[in-house]
Amino acid sequence: MTTVAGLLRASTLPALEARILLEHVLGWRRTELITRDDEALPAESVGQFETLAERRMNGEPIAQLVGTREFFGLSFDVTPDVLIPRPETELLVEIALTRIEGIERPRVLDLGTGSGAIAVAIASSRPDAQVWAVDQSAEALAVAARNASKLLGGDRTLNLLQSNWTEALNPALRFEVIVSNPPYIAQHDSHLSEGDLRFEPRTALTDEADGLSAIRTIIQTAPFFLAANGSLWLEHGYDQAAEVRALLTARGFSDVRSERDLAGIERASGGVFAA
Repeated sequence: MTTVAGLLRASTLPALEARILLEHVLGWRRTELITRDDEALPAESVGQFETLAERRMNGEPIAQLVGTREFFGLSFDVTPDVLIPRPETELLVEIALTRIEGIERPRVLDLGTGSGAIAVAIASSRPDAQVWAVDQSAEALAVAARNASKLLGGDRTLNLLQSNWTEALNPALRFEVIVSNPPYIAQHDSHLSEGDLRFEPRTALTDEADGLSAIRTIIQTAPFFLAANGSLWLEHGYDQAAEVRALLTARGFSDVRSERDLAGIERASGGVFAA
């Protein structure tokens, strides 16, 4: 007889990861793993857990194995077609919400939306906001649409658009805030062959260049879509803040600065475009 306690004891995974996978397989809450730990498990469930555990041992991300990841207090669907939402990216949401505070029916654009995490989190926090979410990947947009439907309800929707950055946007559109978490890892960075990144879409991670080409493109084109005194904010690598600030300043942005994430790293930079 295989019990919850026995299965978890026998697992070679870290305890937290094993519990997450077993909760997923059984459809139980975490407390149930404790209160029902001596309960016999069906052979099918044991097999499903062992299959997932083996995949995890081979490096597949937990978020892809269970199909969800929490971000900004919301549970997002995740597939191999999108980046896994990460805690440091919540900084972009917080910045955007601060920038649109006090603005009635603000317009926000999320470039390279992926799972829709940033756009949906903003729309969830500001139901009156008009949020556009852009991505060049049709597969990513399908995931974003699913998350919007699940997390925003029928009366609030995202304006989803397939586009290479701003190329397909209506040129008449103007936004109070534009945010983006673009591919900013350099082509030969060793992190691309490590950990979860090995299983995430490469095009969302690297520009296959110096890590700044997508950021340069966004900084050059975003002002055409910003309302007067609108702001642009970009997530970037731990060592790119100074270069991104220089690019923003050269393009004519003012009040250029960087914000630090919870680890104290300069994770996002942005500025205001007076135009």
